[in-house]
Amino acid sequence: MSVFDKLLGRRIKGLREKRGFSQESLSKVMKIGRVSLSQLENGERKISAEEIKTFSNVFNMDADVLLGRKKEAKVVLEKGKAGKVTRKQETRISVPQKKIEKFKAVLLYILNKVGSKNNIGETVIYKLLYFIDFNYYERYEEQLMGATYMKNTHGPTPLEFKKITDSMEGKELTKCKIDYFKYPQTKYLPLKKPDISVLKATEIEVIEDVLKKLSDMNANEISEYSHKDVPWMTTEDGERIDYESVFYRTMPYSVRTYDEENI
Repeated sequence: MSVFDKLLGRRIKGLREKRGFSQESLSKVMKIGRVSLSQLENGERKISAEEIKTFSNVFNMDADVLLGRKKEAKVVLEKGKAGKVTRKQETRISVPQKKIEKFKAVLLYILNKVGSKNNIGETVIYKLLYFIDFNYYERYEEQLMGATYMKNTHGPTPLEFKKITDSMEGKELTKCKIDYFKYPQTKYLPLKKPDISVLKATEIEVIEDVLKKLSDMNANEISEYSHKDVPWMTTEDGERIDYESVFYRTMPYSVRTYDEENI
């Protein structure tokens, strides 16, 4: 096998371990044998195009990032700083403390409200966060969390999520793997209540609206739903979704009554 196959195998193994999958559980998701996955990780066989697509979906990353053609965005949690504004093409995302606290408050609000539901796993949480952020921006023209969302096959993915939840684990939330309809699901359960003081009444209203409308959907349903939203549709695979695109939304996704503003 080539050097590329060995490097890719090493990367897949590292991502599997980082995401908390055993070889057995990941092979079930991939619908391949454990021996076949082991061969892939050891660089002993080539990866197929279909497997690249599935790995990208499971790891919530663009295929070009998985293959090493593009760099994965590096998320840096700033402490007590204003944060650095990054351009779209840059791979570093600096998250100021204020945004971190807002992100934590919204996530804990979601987990306390609906986190115990069987359908609420990582993929569903990603989409709930996306619709909360983008609905708020469309309605009020200002950011709520202002997270950075990437377009992948399963829908919008918040790039800051892993870094922030890692910093919360054991103190503010706990993470576990369970089987949901025979597929491994990553669940997040709250260890404390959200800090409501950092959320405005308008922000809580938008969060509640999104949870009421979407929190009963499973991962496939909410992913398919997100695929028909204009911000996702108008973004290239693997690119960051532009908040300004919410102003081109169509029904039933638009949450703002534009006609009344023009009367």
